[in-house]
Amino acid sequence: MKLRKVTVFATTALVLSLAATACGSSDKDDSGSGSGGSKIKIGIKFDQPGLGLKQPDGTYAGFDVDVATYVAGQLGYKPAQIEWVETKSADRENALARGDVKFIAATYSINDERKKKVDFAGPYLLAHQDLLVKKDSTIAKATDLNGKNLCSVTGSTSAQNIHDTIAPKANLRENAGYSECIAALQSGAVDAVTTDDSILAGFAAQDKFKGQFKLAGLKLSNENYGIGVKKGDSATVTKINTALEKMVSSGAWETAVTKNFGPADYKNEPAPKIGNIVK
Repeated sequence: MKLRKVTVFATTALVLSLAATACGSSDKDDSGSGSGGSKIKIGIKFDQPGLGLKQPDGTYAGFDVDVATYVAGQLGYKPAQIEWVETKSADRENALARGDVKFIAATYSINDERKKKVDFAGPYLLAHQDLLVKKDSTIAKATDLNGKNLCSVTGSTSAQNIHDTIAPKANLRENAGYSECIAALQSGAVDAVTTDDSILAGFAAQDKFKGQFKLAGLKLSNENYGIGVKKGDSATVTKINTALEKMVSSGAWETAVTKNFGPADYKNEPAPKIGNIVK
């Protein structure tokens, strides 16, 4: 009889233990199931001033960060519930497919090839390929680069676009990152840096560069930045689009643009039509 009581007590303890464990699991990351979870993982760049930058104190700043924070708030997450995940360009599609992040806001230009692999909300910014030059530069159009030194990152389609079709006599210099290109521009080693105007404006807006550079304003391409979502997750796309529409209508979008790009005199396009996914 005593043995039976011990068995009953042991069984009861085991059931209670399993129940407690099951309840505790609800406190884990819920980034894959939408709002209401304890955390949400969002992919951004860590090395692009004005857009997505991890600062020395461990905080994050930039337009993409502000957009993602606003969207997360509309999905039910406070800033403290956001876990920022570095998603480099080459790994963005894989990060979404693996479920590493719920969505990605990282200068993610929408194009037909990417739409085969991921779904996009937005666009939330229309950027253009441009040139960054010194304040006193006489370069006013892309063909002025012939015979000049041009810098971009290794494998950049922006640099090849100019070098192959617009200014074939430009001396192309490719570096591992845009920081190296900006340093070369500052020292006079190159005459111009090319990539999206939003990226160039972010670098130019840094305190250490204020007043030194200017954007040429050439609009050499259209780059519609979208928020990447795992392929097939139409529900999240709809929620994010609703959040972006509210961000624009409330004035928060314009405030974020001015805060992050204003110091570089960035003449941004008006907010694009949300949900108008174009190439």
